[in-house]
Amino acid sequence: MDTDTVDTHQKRISTMKLKRVFAIIAVILLVGLYGSTLVFALSDSPNAAYLFKASIFCTVIIPVMLYGYMIIYRIFSRKSNSDQHQSDESTSDD
Repeated sequence: MDTDTVDTHQKRISTMKLKRVFAIIAVILLVGLYGSTLVFALSDSPNAAYLFKASIFCTVIIPVMLYGYMIIYRIFSRKSNSDQHQSDESTSDD
């Protein structure tokens, strides 16, 4: 096997593992947010209403922000890959 192919394959595997770890962290975070929302909704503390509102806010905003970060990352990583590919082509033409 070509060394470039092996390096690309190893990078792809490490990227997949990293994505899997982040996905597990996101699931744990969301389950924690949903659990805290339920606890605050059922709590009879004087601060429970404020904590409940904050928990609902975080349950909505955190996933939306993470999704936005993922979209921005995809856009910038494509641009940097295409820029790098174009610079590689221009140097190989010389």
